[in-house]
Amino acid sequence: MADTALTVSEITRLIKKDLEENFSSLSIVGEISNFKAHSSGHWYFTLKDIDAQISCTMWRGVNNHVFFSPQDGMKIIIIGRITVYPPRGNYQIEVRAMQPAGIGELQLAFEKLKEKLQLEGLFDRENKKELPELPMQIGIVTSIGGAALRDMISVAKRRFPLVEISIASCAVQGVGAAESIAKAIQLLNKQNVVEVIVVARGGGSLEDLWAFNEETVAYAIYKSIIPVVTGIGHEIDFTIADFVADYRAATPTAAMEILTPEKEEIKNIISDFDNELTEKMLNKISDIKEKISSALHSYGFRSPLDMLKLYNQKVDSAVYRLNQTCEKYINVQKNNIALLTSKLSAYDVQKTLAKGFVLVKQEDKFVTRAKKFQTAQPHTLIFLDNQIQISKNYEEKN
Repeated sequence: MADTALTVSEITRLIKKDLEENFSSLSIVGEISNFKAHSSGHWYFTLKDIDAQISCTMWRGVNNHVFFSPQDGMKIIIIGRITVYPPRGNYQIEVRAMQPAGIGELQLAFEKLKEKLQLEGLFDRENKKELPELPMQIGIVTSIGGAALRDMISVAKRRFPLVEISIASCAVQGVGAAESIAKAIQLLNKQNVVEVIVVARGGGSLEDLWAFNEETVAYAIYKSIIPVVTGIGHEIDFTIADFVADYRAATPTAAMEILTPEKEEIKNIISDFDNELTEKMLNKISDIKEKISSALHSYGFRSPLDMLKLYNQKVDSAVYRLNQTCEKYINVQKNNIALLTSKLSAYDVQKTLAKGFVLVKQEDKFVTRAKKFQTAQPHTLIFLDNQIQISKNYEEKN
């Protein structure tokens, strides 16, 4: 019995060989559970129905071809093969292709994402930015080879030839389209040249438009500093991008029509502005004429000579007051001078001599006291009318 027993590795290899050879290509329908997008880029999830479940792996590079974002609860159809992982003795499906099990599944995913983003406030009116009234620079995010771009450029040239258009080309359908759209929006924001961005694409099925239902695009529009207008599909088509955008147009051409005025409309605006400006200028001139007329008919302009006489009288009055003040000041100063002169005349030597007094001078000095007089020395007697030199010695009589 021991000779016929298989090792664990041997039985595992047999099972692996049998399963992988007989189940090399399977198409399986089921519901996604425990979906995880690993940082390595690989996807891991469980595919289940009401009675059973099986682990699935979808490698990076392969999952790049999936046009939608898988979510728990979504019913899908996968194509893959069964593989066995010997270290654990587990079997799993290596997924090579994935698609929704029907339109209903995409619609369900759409509603779930819509509800999530609405709760996060991405659709709130207060977060919407105002569109410029007359943008001269418009950015377009769309496929450079699409009919939508040609139609929008045609509309812009016909309606408002002065507008300048910047095109951020991107994929609008299929693998990687959502990331391409988001990068185009971010590029226009980084350049910061355009005044408004139009995210556009022509009509198509729900699957064709699915890139505009991805979170990546929704957050790129929400974070855009520049206002965003969407023109995606036909009038009946609504995408997540439409709900997040600052303004939703029914079609790409409708979006361009919203942003560009008709040439006739511009002419009317200019004409209205010209008429309004002319009317304002005429009113201003009329007001000024009225003010000038009022001034010319005022009292001052009616009697200029009277005004001149009045001011002459004021000048004369001021001159008179000035003269009076000066004359009064001069008289006061004259009186002060006379008083000082009178005081000084009291000390006049000639007047003293005229009264009979004599000055005695000895050694070129006036003798003011008897005790200072030297009898033996010559001296001079000064009278009013003459001087007498006395040089003879004499004795003072007692």
